[in-house]
Amino acid sequence: MGILQEDVVVISKGEKPGESTVITVNCPDKAGLGCDLCRVILLFGLSICKGDGQTDGKWCYIVFWVVGKPSTRWNLLKQRLLEVCPSYFSTSEIDFYKPENQQPRPPDVFLLKFWCSYDYEGLLHDVTEVLCELELTIERVKVSTAPDGRVMDLFYITDTRELLRTKMRQEETIHYLKNVLGKALINCEIELAGPEFTACSQGSPFLPSAITEDMFSLELPNDHRSGFLAHNPVSVTVDNAFSPSHTLVKILCKDHKGLIYDITRTLKDYNIQISYGRFFASRKGNCEVDLFLMQADGKKIVDPNKQNALCSRLRMELLRPLRLAVVSRGPDTELLVANPVELSGRGRPLVFHDITLALKNLNTPIFSVEIGRHVIHDREWEVYRILLEGQLSMGDVRNLVDDPNVEASHAAEFLTVRSTSVLKFHLHQTSPQPSGFLVQSLVDYCSQCFEYLILIPGVFHVSCLKSDLNIFEFGL
Repeated sequence: MGILQEDVVVISKGEKPGESTVITVNCPDKAGLGCDLCRVILLFGLSICKGDGQTDGKWCYIVFWVVGKPSTRWNLLKQRLLEVCPSYFSTSEIDFYKPENQQPRPPDVFLLKFWCSYDYEGLLHDVTEVLCELELTIERVKVSTAPDGRVMDLFYITDTRELLRTKMRQEETIHYLKNVLGKALINCEIELAGPEFTACSQGSPFLPSAITEDMFSLELPNDHRSGFLAHNPVSVTVDNAFSPSHTLVKILCKDHKGLIYDITRTLKDYNIQISYGRFFASRKGNCEVDLFLMQADGKKIVDPNKQNALCSRLRMELLRPLRLAVVSRGPDTELLVANPVELSGRGRPLVFHDITLALKNLNTPIFSVEIGRHVIHDREWEVYRILLEGQLSMGDVRNLVDDPNVEASHAAEFLTVRSTSVLKFHLHQTSPQPSGFLVQSLVDYCSQCFEYLILIPGVFHVSCLKSDLNIFEFGL
């Protein structure tokens, strides 16, 4: 006997402000379900501060404690979580007759094309935020600025609601864009994408060899293979003696946005099932993860080579979930951000949203953007190439924190990077909206090892001096 659909996903909001919201999932199991659930939670901008789940291979019970913004649309979140959960019929022979047993059809890709009469700082982020609110997923972007200052934006998007073919949905999208862009918007059109989308997906065929070698390495440097960086220690250990039927993997690390998604994504790509898992993040940002794992054949992971490969990949994904490089392009700067693509073909959620938010907060104008995919070291990457107007230098960063005109009331603040991880740092600002942050707790370390360190919402930036190339490692 099955359970009612409304009982598959239950969301219980905290009774008091600041309390965690509890999400309970009780449904048939499937390969990669944990990854799919964590992806949806991340897509809604929520952070998982605690988790517990178990499965017998057929049915699973998972509980997430999450924190997020007051504007979270909980009913919509529940609907999206239900969509990734298998139905009760998947555990019975009735599933043979159900059409959902067929391979899902790829979503239609649409071209959102608009011109703006002038550019302004934060334009791209404003557009990206509107598209996220409307549940329109950005697949590719091409943005360019004409000599006369006009901006042409090409967004290749898919619709989670699968309604963008309708006139009403298109008019709704254009209406929201007009509201946010105002008089700057000249023209806006939405049409079904043609063959040009395939060409756009490939991205520029040229990536500098120095960037390719440093950014896309699948192994940690020799001095970091233990997983311990001074600012972000990661410990991954394997124990086959604790359980007669499962391999226990214990992870100790610092929290970051999308941590549980990164772990479950890695295990999904390795086709490894989590039979029982427990996750906890302390208020200081220290995380403990216990996972009882099985291979696809239902056996423990006993091969030392497989154990080492899994531990190495988990350390890498937790230390460098995103790769970032900054390269000087004459008077301008090119920012490159890359994230690994799931074997299912999906990229990491909200990366472009977070990039544009960071640049908006840094008051950095964007000249052009290109998003494409590259296969490097037998792995597919989603690469964001953003040409910025002007240089991002250490002097610019110092100006953000050493301005003598800063009022005393703005000299020190507490900002919550995640509700479960509060960092105290000194913030100096020259305008009502902070444009950059210096994390006081890491200044001493950075002054010895790095050129500078900035904290922007949810992002750690560490710049290492390496000839003319600054390589960053950070967690989003």
